[in-house]
Amino acid sequence: MRIGIIGAGFIGRAVATLLLAAGHEVLLSNSRGPESMSGVLIDIPGSQVGTIEDASKFGEVVLVAIPFRRYLSLSAEWLDGKIVLDANNYYPDRDGQIGVLDRLEKTTSRLIADHLRGSKVVKLFNAILAEDLTRDSRPKGAPDRRALPVAADDSTAKQLVISLLDEIGFDAVDAGKLDESWRFERAKPAYCIPLNKRDLIVALALADRVAELPDGSWRRGA
Repeated sequence: MRIGIIGAGFIGRAVATLLLAAGHEVLLSNSRGPESMSGVLIDIPGSQVGTIEDASKFGEVVLVAIPFRRYLSLSAEWLDGKIVLDANNYYPDRDGQIGVLDRLEKTTSRLIADHLRGSKVVKLFNAILAEDLTRDSRPKGAPDRRALPVAADDSTAKQLVISLLDEIGFDAVDAGKLDESWRFERAKPAYCIPLNKRDLIVALALADRVAELPDGSWRRGA
């Protein structure tokens, strides 16, 4: 499968490494252009780099891992008909205050889906630290295999992504539709905490729409 990645930061690079190891084609991009990503080609053998337009058009699936405040810069035209993996999180200190999120009226993924109306948005990879992606990947059936939550409105897109997740070393828990993805947004019990499938189901059920965990408590050793 061809996968485009918009955002060549730590999450984008870690996911690219896992996808390439599983036999997929990957093209990474960032806002500064391919000339700024010579290090990517060295650090991630087999990867390709290009513009954001290149990544959008290259991928059958496109991962978006950018600062959330920039989501309106995504081209709905380029991503029309694509499965878009939304790995973004809302951090008000970084992104500025966004009223509909502060008032708990929408989820981050719903805002992205509203913007990319022709895309099939799947919430994934926002609830794991970048360094844990390669560290926690395990073969199918491993007793210590980590699970990640997945949310989407389109059931076919969701199942394809769950299969892809299995290929790169993780179990999946179906967390419902995009409007339920708040259950694994920032500072919820399932956010960036290493959990197996059973414990992740419990953590998602325990999530409270208003209550938040202390900032940074999800980091290992915190």
